[in-house]
Formats: sequence, structure tokens, C-alpha cells
Amino acid sequence: MTVDPERILQGMHDPSIRHLKRVDPVLATVIDRVGPCRLEPRREGTHFDALVRSIVYQQLSGKAASTILGRVHALYGNRSPTPAELVATPDETLRAAGLSRQKLSYLKDLAARVEAGAVPLAADAIDHLGDEEIIDRLVQVKGIGRWTVHMFLIFRLGRPDVLPELDLGIQNAIRRAYRLRKQPGPKDVLRIGKKWTPHASVASWYLWRSLEGARQVKPAAKRSKAKKSARKRAPAKRRTTRKRR
Repeated sequence: MTVDPERILQGMHDPSIRHLKRVDPVLATVIDRVGPCRLEPRREGTHFDALVRSIVYQQLSGKAASTILGRVHALYGNRSPTPAELVATPDETLRAAGLSRQKLSYLKDLAARVEAGAVPLAADAIDHLGDEEIIDRLVQVKGIGRWTVHMFLIFRLGRPDVLPELDLGIQNAIRRAYRLRKQPGPKDVLRIGKKWTPHASVASWYLWRSLEGARQVKPAAKRSKAKKSARKRAPAKRRTTRKRR
């Protein structure tokens, strides 16, 4: 018997989708437009690896960040470094891999705290904690703020009820979906998203995906306007030619 991983994944999210559609008609429209939910936590590697990746990816395009992370991994035999290995690696070596001085300091601070036991990241030390407890623990690290921990909670730990109120993508998606005149702030996001509990992570995934669809539509709309403009100009050129004759 063949098992369809996508169907299993969708089945996992069915209760969340039913709840979100029932409590929020606007989000229900977004869900119908986007289609099946493919939110799936990244399980490979360790929690430390996931946070290293999050720091490297901060404020960079996916392609650029992937290249830099690949260079960093190449320093350790094409694998993620352990905290001890990262602490022991000279700054110049990591800078040559493409890390900025700022991100290098963030990674070294994370690795030093984990290695010293100040920020335990082993699964048995963190997986049982509540979301806010994990946030309080990880924001002690330089360069890790509330937004980074929210991404860790959703995409690493698979926590079901996380709403990244500071995320610009979420704010933009809410403004578009709810036809708001102004950009919603963090408090507005939490107010609008209160009804999504306890399935805010799936709601967040759909809001992010809704923006991807919007970006794909824009070029077609521009081409359509260009064609209409060209049709409007064409008769005027023919009339001008007849007058000259």
C-alpha cells in the first residue's frame, strides 16, 4: 500500500483548517485560494543547527543565505558545527565564509552560551517548555529576538499556536486580506488573530502563502494594462497617417 505523505500532512492540519474557517470568514477565503496546507517542521539536525541557520538567514535573500551557510558547513566537512567547534573557529575563517561581523558575534555568543550550559538546547531540556518560556530563554542570546524565536517555534518545534506579530509579511497579508487602510501593528495583529487560537501557526502559514500568490499575479496585471494602452494608441496613429496623405 502506497502512503501519500502530502495527504498525511494535510490530514494533520484538517482540524486547524476547520477551526479557522469556522471562526474567520476572511481567512477562510485565503485558505480556499491558497489550497492545501504544507506546513511541516524541519526535523533534521539539532535545535542548535536550526538557530544557527536562523541567524545566518536574517535579513538576507534565501539564495545568498544558503550560499553562506553552505560555506560555513564546508569548514566542518559539509556538516553543521557543534557549539564547541564554532567557538574554537577563528573569526577570520568564519568571516571568509561570508559572515558579517555582526552575525559572527551572534553565532559565537549562541555557541558559547550553549557550550557553557547557560542556554540548554537539548531536546529533553527545551521541548517540554511552554512557548513563552522558550522565548524568555532564547532572547538572552545576542541577535535572537522574539521574531527569530517565533520562527524556531513554528518551523523547528512545530508549535501549533504561534502568531509572529512582529513579522512584516504577516502584517502585509492581514492588511491585504482584511482590506485595511493602514498597515496593522503588532497589537492589531494579536487582536485580529485572537480568534485563531489554538491554531495560529497554520493561520500564519496561510497568510505568508497568500502574499506569494499576490506577487505572482502582479506581472500579468501589468502586461494586461500595457496591451490595453497599446490598443488605445493604435487608432490614433492611423488617423494621423491619413491626415498626412
